[in-house]
Amino acid sequence: MRRWATIRVAALATALLLPLLVAAAALAHEVRPAYLELREQEPGTFAVLWKVPMRGDMRLALKPEFSGKTRPSLPAVRILSGAAIETWYLEAPALRGQTLTIAGLAATMTDVLAHIEYADGSTWTQRLTPNAPSAAIPARDTILNVAGLYLLLGIEHILFGIDHLLFVFALLMLTQGIGSLVKTITAFTLTHSITLALATLGLVNVPLAPVEAVIALSIVFVAAEIVHRDQGREGMAARAPWLVAFGFGLLHGFGFAGALSETGLPAGHVPLALLFFNVGVEIGQLLFVAAVLALAAAVLRIPLPLPTWGYRVPAYAIGSVAMFWTVQRLAMF
Repeated sequence: MRRWATIRVAALATALLLPLLVAAAALAHEVRPAYLELREQEPGTFAVLWKVPMRGDMRLALKPEFSGKTRPSLPAVRILSGAAIETWYLEAPALRGQTLTIAGLAATMTDVLAHIEYADGSTWTQRLTPNAPSAAIPARDTILNVAGLYLLLGIEHILFGIDHLLFVFALLMLTQGIGSLVKTITAFTLTHSITLALATLGLVNVPLAPVEAVIALSIVFVAAEIVHRDQGREGMAARAPWLVAFGFGLLHGFGFAGALSETGLPAGHVPLALLFFNVGVEIGQLLFVAAVLALAAAVLRIPLPLPTWGYRVPAYAIGSVAMFWTVQRLAMF
């Protein structure tokens, strides 16, 4: 009975998630954040780095603008890892108190993380969105603002990281009982937290493209293990899903680190930003697990007959989407 209840939940959740998975694969590049960094080299002169996501050979039409008097130099442009990177110098004797606006942001689905570092060591970090493309630059930033910003970024990253959620969902289908669930989620949290920290701090460097492809393959592997279990060929993954979560969690941590590197870290608050980004990822992950369990509780109350082939649908749907991602990511090497 418990097995069929799990199948019913998985079938319903897969039917609800599958359109989102396809849409997420199509929009993955557009929702990547842009990053604006200004570092004061001498009083009133800033070195500017402006990183904008690209889709193929086209970049998003975004431009930072300031409300007060500024004088930019001619930019140097280079293309690197699916993004256009511009660098220039900006003369702005009175940058504090001005309003920063990202022109064109309201027409996109992406965000911009802006970071200013002054010569006196003070900083300002702000997230601009399509609904709020402007922000006033204050005299000083606060630790609370940095912590809250990266906490929110971590939550949003995991909730929009459909591949990570699909891996967690497949692990939930493998687990049997609360004890197994707790061990599996704890193992995944522990290992991806370790590699996220190591990669973000520069202690370990792993190319992102192969990591993303192997992350997709990890979902294919877990989906195959679900099929094997349902066919009566229970493997180690089904008997101890926490081992799978532990091993593949290392790879998913590198994926989180890649996303965080695209967002950027405030130079004066790297440990703080890393800590709260990771906490945000864990909060988002727990919210997802809670939502799946709540859906399971609701489905158990609804008569939902399935045909004999219905139990195959969730695992094959998950594996098919993950295999598509694998081929897509290999083609991008």
